[in-house]
Amino acid sequence: MKIFAVELKGNEAHLCLLSLEQGMFSIPDCRTQKLMLQSSTDFESMRHFQKTFSKLAEDYQVTQVVIKSRETRGKHAGSAESFKMEAAIQLIEGLEVSFMSNADVKEKLKRNPLSVDFRSTGLRQFQENAFVTGYAFLSK
Repeated sequence: MKIFAVELKGNEAHLCLLSLEQGMFSIPDCRTQKLMLQSSTDFESMRHFQKTFSKLAEDYQVTQVVIKSRETRGKHAGSAESFKMEAAIQLIEGLEVSFMSNADVKEKLKRNPLSVDFRSTGLRQFQENAFVTGYAFLSK
């Protein structure tokens, strides 16, 4: 099973491609680690973001996306752009989208701790939250 783990932050979608085959995790190479939404008020920008994400999923044969949940209110609330990007991803045909909250991730990691140090994965620092979310999702 291949998934895209996504953390939405501001107008960026931080991506991590993960695979689970016969109980073994792997991090396949992906041509992009982040997608940016140029303008959340422009129809063409929204459509471009959605098409780009859809093409990535198609190219890497991904049918499952897991998104790290964000707060809707308060100090740590997600931005309006991030919620629009979330909706654009959810509306892509053929993709199953799931969400994981911080509490869910912590619970999964308590039961199945990471067996590798993040720095040794070869991923960029901004991908860490997406990676951890994807790992927690796959370690059900």
